[in-house]
Amino acid sequence: MAEAIAAGAAPLLPRPCRVRRVVRETRDTFSLEIEADAADVAFRPGQFNMLYAFGAGEVPISVSGARRGSRMLVHTIREVGSVTQALARLRAGGGIGVRGPFGRPWPIEEAAGRDVVVVAGGIGLAPLRPLLDEIVARRRDFGQVVLLYGARNPEDVLFRRGLERWRESSGVAVSVTVDHAARGWPGDVGVVTALLPRAPFDGANAAAFVCGPEVMMRFAADALRRRGVSDERIFVSMERNMKCAVGFCGHCQFGPSFVCKDGPVFPYREVSGLLSLREV
Repeated sequence: MAEAIAAGAAPLLPRPCRVRRVVRETRDTFSLEIEADAADVAFRPGQFNMLYAFGAGEVPISVSGARRGSRMLVHTIREVGSVTQALARLRAGGGIGVRGPFGRPWPIEEAAGRDVVVVAGGIGLAPLRPLLDEIVARRRDFGQVVLLYGARNPEDVLFRRGLERWRESSGVAVSVTVDHAARGWPGDVGVVTALLPRAPFDGANAAAFVCGPEVMMRFAADALRRRGVSDERIFVSMERNMKCAVGFCGHCQFGPSFVCKDGPVFPYREVSGLLSLREV
């Protein structure tokens, strides 16, 4: 059984928290900075919280950052339904319910002493941002650090300042590609997996962390394996339709696993066979 982490003695009871800041990231994506308690801030990169919009419901959202020296947690959210739209209407000072943190985190120690390859698609960069921040904070513990990020178009690129900071001051080799370029776009055009063949890392001594649409993760894992990265050192985040976060409702069942309890982070070898099956 995979390690699963859930905080709190009452995991189904939301704790009332306060929104301190709302940041519009792109036309359909925003970040909420939430003032949380000490247990919330003690999350591990890759874990998620259940965010409750009063009168609308709750959704699972990975923690996308924490402001150092404070009790501020950041969750980056795409507006795709009634609950996320209700969350988007929140303003500074508004109330929100929080359950968590839940789930198996990114196994950062597996990458110690190795090159690190981070592959993100779309909003999949959000669950990977805390991983990158921790690796940067411990930069001497790792070899080459590579971030490959793909978005639909230049307007959908997340965390532009963070990308520049990682590239310019943190020793991270950052490459960004878009599916559809606009006039003046200086980067690559095409799928993110096309960046892997020329990325600067030693596949035989690398660990990879991948988050994005499931088809993208499958093709990214195939490309990483061709570069020599073993299945045991490829990790993916299976963020799926979760409703309860503690394995009661069954909405997140993925083959023999429950994503909320056994994930959301999995070694690729545990899910590779299921990713290619339709309607699993």
